[in-house]
Amino acid sequence: MIERTLVILKPDAVQRNLVGELIQKFEKKGLKLVAMKLSQLTDEILDVHYAHHKDKPFFKSLKDFMKSAPVILMVLEGPEAVSVVRLMIGITKSREAQPGTIRGDYAISTPDNLVHASDSLETAQIEVKRFFKPEELYSWNRANEDFFTSNSER
Repeated sequence: MIERTLVILKPDAVQRNLVGELIQKFEKKGLKLVAMKLSQLTDEILDVHYAHHKDKPFFKSLKDFMKSAPVILMVLEGPEAVSVVRLMIGITKSREAQPGTIRGDYAISTPDNLVHASDSLETAQIEVKRFFKPEELYSWNRANEDFFTSNSER
């Protein structure tokens, strides 16, 4: 099933000049970029986005980190995109993330773990709407689509 998922390249990815390399990993996997923008996150949006962490002791430091530099917001599309992206980024605790994952190869800290990705299809639908207006999402056909997904998966 073709899905869309939100990915945020966090301030550490931007500061470490990893944006192009990380986007390239998703594209090489076969995921299609359907929306992207540079954004400076605010307390208001972070209070909503991380509401599930509101009562945790690290909430303020998480918000401060996410405001420390711009982030790249993007929406990726592909078969089972939510689970594919989650597998590609690795577990939250970067020190324990498997080699070959983004966090396993590029991060050692938490929350400085380079990337946020939606954890379920339902969350992805909410998060995409949180950060992107409908007119900012593009449906388009890759000229080489047949080399990424079979007709039965589209």
